Amino acid sequence: MVISAQVIFMNVKSFVERWTGRGYERGEAQDFWRQFLRDVLNYSGKDDVIKFEMPVSSGFIDAYLKDTRVIIEQKSLNVKLDDAVYQQAKKYDNALNLPRKARWIVTCNFQEFQIYNMSTLEPPTKILLSDLPDKFHSFDFLIKKRDFVKEKNLSAKAGQVIQKFYLKLKKQYYDPYSRETFESLNKLCVRLVFCLYAESADVFKEHKMFTEYLCKFKNDRLSFRSALIELFKTLNTPLEKRSPYLGDDLKNFPYVDGGLFDKELDFPETTYELREILFNELCNLRWQDISPTIFGAVFEATLHPSKDKKLTDKTQDIRREGGIHYTAPENIHKVIEPLFIDDLQKKFEACNTREDLFALQEEISRYKIFDPACGSGNFLTESYLSLRELENSILEVLVADGVKFTENPIKVSIENFYGIEINGFAVAVAKTALWISEIQMRQKTAAIIGKDLSHFPIKTHPHIHEGNALTTDWSKIIAPQNLNFIISNPPFSGKSTMTAEQKSDVQNTFKGWKGIGSLDYVACWFKKAADFLNGTQIRCAFVSTNSVCQGESIAALWKKIFAQGVHFDFAWRTFKWNSESELKAQVHVVIIGFSRVDGLRKIIFDGKEIIPAENINAYLLNAANVFVEKRSAPICNAPPMRQGNRPADGGNLIIKAEDYEEFIRREPRAKKYIRPYIGSEEFINGKERYCLWLVDCPPNELRKMPLVYERVKAVRDFRLKSVAASTRADAEKPALFQAIIQPTTDYLFVPSVSSERRKYVPIGFMNKNIIISNLAFAVPDATIYHFGVLISSVHMAWLKTVCGRLEMRYRYSATIVYNNFVWCEPTPEQRARIEMTAQGILDVLKRYPDSTLADLYDPVAMPADLRKAHELNDKAVMAAYGFRADFTEAEIISKLFSMYESLTQLPPPEI
Repeated sequence: MVISAQVIFMNVKSFVERWTGRGYERGEAQDFWRQFLRDVLNYSGKDDVIKFEMPVSSGFIDAYLKDTRVIIEQKSLNVKLDDAVYQQAKKYDNALNLPRKARWIVTCNFQEFQIYNMSTLEPPTKILLSDLPDKFHSFDFLIKKRDFVKEKNLSAKAGQVIQKFYLKLKKQYYDPYSRETFESLNKLCVRLVFCLYAESADVFKEHKMFTEYLCKFKNDRLSFRSALIELFKTLNTPLEKRSPYLGDDLKNFPYVDGGLFDKELDFPETTYELREILFNELCNLRWQDISPTIFGAVFEATLHPSKDKKLTDKTQDIRREGGIHYTAPENIHKVIEPLFIDDLQKKFEACNTREDLFALQEEISRYKIFDPACGSGNFLTESYLSLRELENSILEVLVADGVKFTENPIKVSIENFYGIEINGFAVAVAKTALWISEIQMRQKTAAIIGKDLSHFPIKTHPHIHEGNALTTDWSKIIAPQNLNFIISNPPFSGKSTMTAEQKSDVQNTFKGWKGIGSLDYVACWFKKAADFLNGTQIRCAFVSTNSVCQGESIAALWKKIFAQGVHFDFAWRTFKWNSESELKAQVHVVIIGFSRVDGLRKIIFDGKEIIPAENINAYLLNAANVFVEKRSAPICNAPPMRQGNRPADGGNLIIKAEDYEEFIRREPRAKKYIRPYIGSEEFINGKERYCLWLVDCPPNELRKMPLVYERVKAVRDFRLKSVAASTRADAEKPALFQAIIQPTTDYLFVPSVSSERRKYVPIGFMNKNIIISNLAFAVPDATIYHFGVLISSVHMAWLKTVCGRLEMRYRYSATIVYNNFVWCEPTPEQRARIEMTAQGILDVLKRYPDSTLADLYDPVAMPADLRKAHELNDKAVMAAYGFRADFTEAEIISKLFSMYESLTQLPPPEI
């Protein structure tokens, strides 16, 4: 959320008013500094950015900010901030090891701040509390600020201008929709943006030399094209090989190398309008402020010009087809921090000597990182930036300790970064993003060591390869014994949206495996990575749709992979994934860190909660490795559950509620063959729908109902056109639903889909004359006791854990959820108690005839008496299972898994 300058000013002013004339060191210091970070510096990041009462050998530091290495020595109101206070803080600083020594010391008595810069050792800067509204920016050094909003906004602006330029230039090509045009345009845009960035970041020799060179040819379309071609040729030519007759306006351009300019581009003449966009819009953007991590997002509009409605098969929408999504830097850190950054930060903070620091720099310089679905390179780029930031921190500490660097001290290289990407343009973008990252970090290193470092020619080459990662031998990209980490955000294509080629990839990747029809495309990367890990210490972390940890996908994917010795090291449970792209990927994902490495600390992240784990199973629980597989009948002595009636009719046997009266008026004979028709939506939201139920309708009666006859005929035509042989065969009985399981007695109704917001999935008893659709399940022989157990928190915990999901909504399944559910074995008294509490729920529901189940089970609107009835039922069911009433959901699941494991010593029956 963007906060305006006015709001920030008002927050600071409010902070000053709140703390004027007050402040007690022991009781209020922590509140004071937490509010200072929040209200004065507008900080909303991790709580552990500031550590209070940090122990050192000489006492306790009042507050320490580890990221920026700031010691705060806090005193009470009216205590004078003299040299003795500073010396107390300095004593604590002397007790810290090199990487934690203070860059700044701040002394404070609530009404005054004194800021000591430990690099300059100049007299302190003094700021009064009352001066904060005007001087709060003086405290920016307290926290590391990365302006993601600014980066995103600038990227969006750049993307819009690039798209405008791209689409207008595309019209100038002889064949605007050819593959050659597509590739030429993409490469031209990458080259232009690289030059714009290099100019904006002042890494070309002269300020504005790119713009000033092209300006000479601005008004001549022929000369302008030739000038660009000549510039690209010059940038690709080593200085010693350039013509001695090269003009002054070109000879000062550096030799870039790296392959960015190595092929001559053929592109058309530019119009005056195009040149105006280049000079007035593109050249005026602050390219140096764009994060290379979201460099690819700048080009998404180029890759999918969504306003261009004439795209043909020649220029198909590769990114949408591939399911690739650009990733926010914040989310990338959810992958790389627990994988390697957190451990490296701890090692850095533990360094005691220069030798320790040099050894750590040497260690990270050997790290090799591979992304087998790298897209525009944002995972690799952010990883490189993070390692280089750590390297710069090491160099900064060494410089502060008196080390002088006469040569380039940088050891972390983009040559240690490897990737595979199926789209050639994205490969070019990924390489360019890494080169830009290298330039950025080199500039920061130069500032730390006080020495200029050359940027060109580019001597390092990231290993980004074009190809299909699932058909490429990864060991040809990098030998597994040389690799440290595999990270990726593979394509998100679902099983129902995969292309024919992707389906073929799945079949080939999982050759010989059973049950792979339930797997999404992303599962292929887990399988291929798991095979690649054999005999190595490589650690992996992938972002994935949460389908890989839900429903029948779990056993199909993870059972064999776990059997290979692979295990989960850390995991982020399901959260919403937001991309940087215009085609936003509104999906729910998990992050899974996995390897064959033993002895690693295991962690589960669930929102802001961090859960240490002994084992992380495929359901992302701290529990044993249990796999709930499809089962054709209940594992316990329970009545069978059936999926509802499947029409396969093209909608012709269904009558909408608004059409019912008119249909009966026009076809009165049909009334006795029309039944209420109910699925999950109708049951939960109180909607009405009807169907033609012609099971007992003789042919002569059918022929007397022309409207019904036409509908039945339409069913026959619909089925005959089906690609499924079984559906075509059922065209011979068009008056009937394709699959009929309608109970002959009243039955228990269980919806197939329900909102994850509800604490309980609504279920209920249904009259046998109400036809249940295939979007729900029926338990014909269920009793009030079965109702009580199935609507309890125990069954809900099981459902949440093992079911599939539609987005985040629960998808019930008879073969996975119901048939594998372990029922309790109650005493007669316990069973009677459950029956009583279950009836209590039904009695409460009857008190609200005008409310739908969606109303009644809304987490906010749920009536108190209904909530109470459920709580009583939960207690009764928990007691029957032998569970304590205060069991958490995690404890319930742990017990259910143990019970399930004891019942499944033999494999489940085949379906």
